[in-house]
Amino acid sequence: MTGPQAHGGEAALHVHVPAELRLFLPSRQRRRAAAEDPHGVSCPYDGTSSLGHVVQSLGVPLTEVSELRVDGVAAPDSHRPPDGAHLTLTPMPRPQPLPPSAPTPPRFLLDVHLGALARRLRLLGVDTAYRNDADDAELVRQANAERRILLTQDRGLLRRRTLWLGAYVRGSRPDDQVTDVLARFAPPLHPWTRCPACNGTLAAVAKEQIADQLPPGTRRTYQTFTRCVACGRLYWAGAHHARLTARVEAARRASEGEGPR
Repeated sequence: MTGPQAHGGEAALHVHVPAELRLFLPSRQRRRAAAEDPHGVSCPYDGTSSLGHVVQSLGVPLTEVSELRVDGVAAPDSHRPPDGAHLTLTPMPRPQPLPPSAPTPPRFLLDVHLGALARRLRLLGVDTAYRNDADDAELVRQANAERRILLTQDRGLLRRRTLWLGAYVRGSRPDDQVTDVLARFAPPLHPWTRCPACNGTLAAVAKEQIADQLPPGTRRTYQTFTRCVACGRLYWAGAHHARLTARVEAARRASEGEGPR
């Protein structure tokens, strides 16, 4: 008996893609998936490709899938399904369990397009590495060497087989991206402890030690300062502090599962 046929007489698989993963599908297939086709998205199949290849050919990075099932039975991404099989993708749970080799708390590395997110995470005290000049190969090497979770919106980068762990960041606005990362990985928050510029740790410093480095107005107005132990930048509760405090409070509520106020 032969399996169902795709257009042009090719064999096909039927892939059920849950709502959480449909953003990765091409628009035509996204519309079909949203219509709740009982057979799932039809995917041409050559009879030899692995499950992982099939899923990623649809645009879904394997980093976003926690389990693959073939005709109801869990299967590894190396499995080669039979023609006409029904595949079911299960999205990563939130928070996502991390492998035993992952540091605790988790550390992150962001690609060149997520600079605003990097600053927001550092403001919250989350260990976040970022460079605006690193290419894909460098990012993968650093993520593997330092056991950092690579965060990106580049699906091609997530498909690199040598990458130990990565995740797609949802949202176009930094606030939405922060909420997504906190929901997925639940890192502990320690606001005001990291340098937003370089990720170094901040330490209290006496005003008299740094008075000659301060603008006259700042020297007259503020009494409490911290300094980055890595790059030496100075911080104080200046004009933007209220806005930054609101961001920290919103992120704290999001991490605790509270709604916006």
